[in-house]
Amino acid sequence: MDLPEEFATALAAYERHLVSERNLTPHTVRAYLGDVSGMLRHAAAMSHTSLEDLDIRTLRSWLANQQTLGKARTTMARRATAVRVFTAWALRTGRATKDAGAQLGSPKAHKPLPPALDVAQARALLEAAAVQADDGSAVGLRDVAILELLYATGARVGELCGLDVDDVDRPRRVVRVFGKGRKERMVPYGLPADQALERWLTEARPRLFVPGSGAALFLGARGGRIDQRAVRSMVHRRLADVPGAPDLGPHGLRHTAATHLLEGGADLRTVQEMLGHASLATTQIYTHVTTDRLRSAYLMAHPRA
Repeated sequence: MDLPEEFATALAAYERHLVSERNLTPHTVRAYLGDVSGMLRHAAAMSHTSLEDLDIRTLRSWLANQQTLGKARTTMARRATAVRVFTAWALRTGRATKDAGAQLGSPKAHKPLPPALDVAQARALLEAAAVQADDGSAVGLRDVAILELLYATGARVGELCGLDVDDVDRPRRVVRVFGKGRKERMVPYGLPADQALERWLTEARPRLFVPGSGAALFLGARGGRIDQRAVRSMVHRRLADVPGAPDLGPHGLRHTAATHLLEGGADLRTVQEMLGHASLATTQIYTHVTTDRLRSAYLMAHPRA
């Protein structure tokens, strides 16, 4: 269908604005115009002929129609953004007296979790690292301690790299972690991680220590505080030695720890506190993982599944 004259005129002016004033690429201009023209056609189908006729009800109706057409959430979010930019431009340029899109929300895109290790793979990762450290190398012992602590605590890689020696309370087997916004939390860890830390602190760290090492818990090969890139590289390298294991980074070990805690019976609040999530909703994403695994086990095991 042809657009009403005012819509067509506004769309042409908006195209000139995108090209000459915002200097966007041709691909981006086409995407913006396609999204906006789609909304205007929907408005025209609702008998609107003027930008003044646009309201939040019309825009929400258009967005709901996108959903019924099976559009992905990421696509819908992009289109909602394009329309908000257009209605703000229409107000700014005097083509409308109100910004109809100011209240239009964007569907939140699903953030799929990276795959997690199963319990056997996690055990194989740690055992393989321990075997490679049998030669007593300082770096090997450090890597074992890092892997054990990442899996035991679910700490972020930045949190782990920021740990100082005094942050570890070995008699109580807890570590003081500074999360986002320097928010402090105490996280427990188990006996295997404690044993790995003991070997690192007593046998290996002194060999890598240099005058500039300071209080850093984990040191790089040259004696400085280990950086996140080195830890990520090490985790990928160690996982390559585990047959069938997905290629995860440190954040994958954080997901693995959370998943195994919930599968083992830990409650959401405990896992939330342990991971340092500000919102319980963030922790709840892990219930999808455990529910999917429960469903798979049910389908395989139940005679009437």
